[in-house]
Amino acid sequence: MFFLNAAGYLSLGLGFLGIFLPVLPTTPFVLLAAACFAKSSPRMHKWLHRSSLFGESLQRWETHRCISRRNKAVAVASIVVFGGSSLIFAVPTLIGQVVTGILLLTGLTVVLRIKTCHACQTRS
Repeated sequence: MFFLNAAGYLSLGLGFLGIFLPVLPTTPFVLLAAACFAKSSPRMHKWLHRSSLFGESLQRWETHRCISRRNKAVAVASIVVFGGSSLIFAVPTLIGQVVTGILLLTGLTVVLRIKTCHACQTRS
């Protein structure tokens, strides 16, 4: 229980930082926090579900295993813009660029393969 609770708080903290840092993804860390809290802290799990920032997306994910079209578009745009900028301007070596490119393509593939919620699923 302690490990899951600690992992939940750590994941939530990293997810919160991801709101402000473009290289750190928010959604996976919040989903991980929710999964940890579901097993270790019902109070924190409920708090996440009631959160105006994460609640609707978490409920949609746990109920339908999908993300909204808007969230998917933001994720793809972030990967392309921020990841592409990093690839071009911040990674100096060819091997670093290749590794970064592979990671960006992997991230894009994962995001694009996640089911997009239909209109009827966004309000349930």
